[in-house]
Formats: sequence, C-alpha cells, structure tokens
Amino acid sequence: MMKRIGFAVSALSLSLAAVAYADDENKDYMHPGAAQDFVHGAPEYPSEPWLLAAGGRIYDDWASALDRDEVEGTNPAYPVGANADQTGYGTWRCKECHGWDYLGKDGIYSKGSHFTGIAGINGAIGKPVDQIAATLRDANHPYTVEMISDEEMLRVAAFVSRGQVDMRSFLDYETRTVNKGDVNRGREIFQTTCAACHGFDGRLMDWGSDGNHNYVGTEAVEVPDEVMNKILNAHTGVQMINLRAFPFEYAVDVIAYAATLPLDPPKQ
Repeated sequence: MMKRIGFAVSALSLSLAAVAYADDENKDYMHPGAAQDFVHGAPEYPSEPWLLAAGGRIYDDWASALDRDEVEGTNPAYPVGANADQTGYGTWRCKECHGWDYLGKDGIYSKGSHFTGIAGINGAIGKPVDQIAATLRDANHPYTVEMISDEEMLRVAAFVSRGQVDMRSFLDYETRTVNKGDVNRGREIFQTTCAACHGFDGRLMDWGSDGNHNYVGTEAVEVPDEVMNKILNAHTGVQMINLRAFPFEYAVDVIAYAATLPLDPPKQ
C-alpha cells in the first residue's frame, strides 16, 4: 500500500509541475548542468509531450535511454519456448514482449521469432498512472530501482496510459507497410527537421554492417512500427528530435515520406 501511495504522490507532483512552471518560468534554467542534458537528463518542469516521449524511450530500450548497464542473461519472466527464442538483454526491453505497436501477441509480433504469447499494453490505455506503475513492479516485470527508478517508472506508466497510438490507423498489418499519410507534408517536415542529421535523402547515417546498408528509407520500409515509435519518442541514447508535441498525423506524414526514400547506397 505504501508503494502505491508513493506512486500516487509522485504522479501528482508530475501533474502539478506544469502549474508551478507558470509561477517561475525561468526555473527551467536554474538547475544543475547535468539536468540540461537532452539525451539522459530531464527538465525541472517536464511538459506532457516530454514526459510521454521519455517514457516511450524507456519502453524501447531502458538501459540506453537511462544510461544504465545492460542486464546480463535472459529476463526470468521471458517465456522461453519454441517461438519465443530471444535471449540476453533484449528480453528485458518492454517492446520485446509487447511490440513496437503495443499490441503484443495480437499485433506485428503475432508470429515469428518475437512471438511470446504475451498481451499488449493497449489494454492499459487510460488507466491511472500509479496503478500501472505498481504493475510494472510485479513479478512479471523484475526491474529493480537501480535499473529503473520510481520516478523513471512513472514516465513509462504515463506513456502506457496516455502515450500509445494505434498503428493500425496507418499500417497494413498483412504486409507491414505504410498505407496512409500526406507524403508532401511529410517531405516538408523531414526536410526542415530530420534532414539536419539524416540528410535530405535519409542516407547520411548508415546502421548497416557486414556489407548491408540500413538507412531511414530502409527502416521505414522494413520496420515502420519501430520507426514510428522513434519518430514520436526519439531513438534512445542519442540527440534525436521527436514529434511528440505535434499532431499525430504529422508523424504519419513523416513515416509515409520516409518510406519513399532511397534504399540503396549513393553512387560513388
């Protein structure tokens, strides 16, 4: 009971932060330099979009998002079996069981090597943050406070409660391809934001290895659900912008445009 009360108080303090901010707007610039770190720090008075995006990054890869050491070995709660054949730290990531689309066994991970038979988190949409945070400390979620602190876990809970989007609204689940979005508006947004790091053709960064190439276009075509999570919340551990503060349709437009970008390396 004390833990649940603690979570409730913490959740209340998060909601009151926006109110306090109005009383002293300059306070965002008065805390220690470490807190100004965009990648692993946090604003003194988090806005709702920042809170949800931060929770989404922890959902993606908490060790990278929080600058913590990865856990060695497989998560004891991971249902190792004929289909669920992942091992090691990856099994500690929330997305591994619940999917990039948050639907778990009923979504993109309904088949293949990532199938676990575990339900998604979409059933928790709208539930109280303290209730979700308490669930994230049960036996099925063996995260210690050294891995994810109570305050950080509240960010995850807020994301689960208020930050999920329905990817079925823009993805064809049979082909895992983007089937909605205004490509022209996506181009406008990409060229004025994303291109600063990724280049105008999305090939300035290459995640490939062993002779293979992975660019923005490659990822958008092959794993658009994963890319959408990063468009809304940013990639973990790096200085990447996100579109969480903007209308959701803008993110859909960007993924639609990203899926048109080149897949092959530039000609020399």
